[in-house]
Amino acid sequence: MTFDDLMIPDTPACRGALEVAARYHSPSLLNHSIRAYLWAAVYARERGITFDAELLYVSAMLHDIGLVTEFDSHTVPYEEAGGHVAWAFCAGAGWSPERRTRVCEVIIRHMWEEVPLEEDPEGHLLELSTGMDISGRRTEDIPEAIRKEVLERHPRLEIAKEFAACISDQGARKPSSFAGRFVRGGILDRIARNPLD
Repeated sequence: MTFDDLMIPDTPACRGALEVAARYHSPSLLNHSIRAYLWAAVYARERGITFDAELLYVSAMLHDIGLVTEFDSHTVPYEEAGGHVAWAFCAGAGWSPERRTRVCEVIIRHMWEEVPLEEDPEGHLLELSTGMDISGRRTEDIPEAIRKEVLERHPRLEIAKEFAACISDQGARKPSSFAGRFVRGGILDRIARNPLD
């Protein structure tokens, strides 16, 4: 399997989601979002997991949009804020109400400790891939050659420092959120020890 074997979906919604991510994310956060999709796609392909590529791609591009100043919420956790932004974005893209609900679910669930594959393949894949990229969990599940090429094409830049600051801020302002629990559970140490860096 090579990088070129990966299917990057090319739909109006996917192009729009990438445009939104590129407009509002820092370069580090944008590359993280792209890698989150790629790690998920590689993992799924290696294991024969069927998934909705458009849904997963849009979710990956927008899963951290609630961290940026323009969409940060002071009342709900950032993944919920991001889910609401994605719902509104997908309404504009002409998605059905059911499909809009799914993108919102996938984004919210990426912060869960585990998302059952049989219940939500896209949520499972995004939860897994974002954990890989941020804390280095299970990076050995991605073939080394693909890992190297993805990191060359979409470098990590300052993602460790930037995400550590974001999650710390979210945890301090919203202590009952997953971000707050992750900070108390030692995510900052795991970010600092990520083997991808």
